Amino acid sequence: MSQLRNIALTVHELEDGEFYWVLMEGADSAEDAAADSLSYLPLEASADAHVSYSNALVAGVAAIRRMFGREGPRGA
Repeated sequence: MSQLRNIALTVHELEDGEFYWVLMEGADSAEDAAADSLSYLPLEASADAHVSYSNALVAGVAAIRRMFGREGPRGA
């Protein structure tokens, strides 16, 4: 079975009451390993605002399911 990809979901409030989800993927590098930290690169983000943090979060989870299906984010 292929290795699970490191995907993170976050929600940003860019304007008062406008929430956007962002999917990011972990970026492995020798510098990050040495510093014991994680770096993430944007993968996909919502184009439209959501009225609450929880609505944006649920929409982000739905985006993960659309992108990766039942098996989740597995690499090749």
